[in-house]
Amino acid sequence: MHIGLYFGSFNPIHIGHLIVANHIVENTEVDKIWFIVSPHNPLKEAHSLLNEYDRLHLVELAIQNNLKFRASNVEFHLPKPSYTIDTLTHLVEKFPLEKFSVIVGSDSFQNIHRWKNFEQLVANYSFVIYKRPGFEIKETHGADITVMDAPLLDISSTHIRKQIKEKKSVRYLMTNEVFKYIEENRYYL
Repeated sequence: MHIGLYFGSFNPIHIGHLIVANHIVENTEVDKIWFIVSPHNPLKEAHSLLNEYDRLHLVELAIQNNLKFRASNVEFHLPKPSYTIDTLTHLVEKFPLEKFSVIVGSDSFQNIHRWKNFEQLVANYSFVIYKRPGFEIKETHGADITVMDAPLLDISSTHIRKQIKEKKSVRYLMTNEVFKYIEENRYYL
């Protein structure tokens, strides 16, 4: 089985994430997508993160009825901060019969040279890259890549957190289950 690994803080998960994931699973050779909830992205600030188990639960709520999607806490049990190469090494050992591809936006792929052991990553794993405006793929570093024109919405988790903090509605930016759970638990206030 071909598994697409969609890494992210998902702080919180929103419909933009889901639209990209759905487009990839429906339009590439990827059979399933695992949302890898990162406890802490080494390239991002940690202080604005909701607890990792709460973010995992929000992902589970968002994808609960889609059999092609799975929420993964694999990085919760690996040394922190989380590095993609370490997670992939662990997953390949645990699931030797699966093929793994990394799902990433073209903006993140432009920074691939800053990732830990990026040469090993691009030599051993394929990438499904969804285009982001203003971030063309000019350098592949020899990676096996598939570039997608996925439908994008200009939504970010940062924007959602800001709206919540300002007591403005974010109702249509995420699934109803995620919206209700965030509201009931007063997350991001």
